[in-house]
Amino acid sequence: MALLSVVTAAEGPGWPTALPLLPQPAEMLTGIVAFGILYWLYKTKVVPRLEELYAARAAAIEGGMHKAEEAQAQAQAALEQYQAQLREARAEASRIREDAKAQGATILAELRSQAAAEASRITETAHKQIEAERQQALVSLRGEVGRISVDLASRVVGESLHDETRQKGIVDRFLAELESGDVVREKVGAPRAEDA
Repeated sequence: MALLSVVTAAEGPGWPTALPLLPQPAEMLTGIVAFGILYWLYKTKVVPRLEELYAARAAAIEGGMHKAEEAQAQAQAALEQYQAQLREARAEASRIREDAKAQGATILAELRSQAAAEASRITETAHKQIEAERQQALVSLRGEVGRISVDLASRVVGESLHDETRQKGIVDRFLAELESGDVVREKVGAPRAEDA
């Protein structure tokens, strides 16, 4: 009610100035101009600057994200390259091992064949040497047996059997009979078992 009494009391020629709640036209005009100036300042200076800052911040964030994605892609590529090199190195190591095994087997086979050839050569040389020594011993034994048998036969027979041709024939015949087993104990002069 007090508001109504203030409005009714102010009726008269100066009623708009008497109302304390309504602004004066000059104040209203000043407020509108001030608001317009502030609106213009905000619209032309503050808002574009804020939009620039927002755009710069968004670009920085997007650039950082883009750089992070690029770094991640580069890291993934480097990892794949490293894994490819690792696979290649393992394959190379495996190939080198297989080559080394093959070479080792080849070398071992060559060494075995060389050792077998050397053993065969040594065995053959030893056989030849043994055969030569056996022949030499046989010749020496024949000569010795022949000489001893001629001496014994000369003593038994009482005549000289030292003629070389005759001696050789007797010795060869005696040795041939010995080798064939045709020598009878009586011929050699050994006592028989019945006599003993």
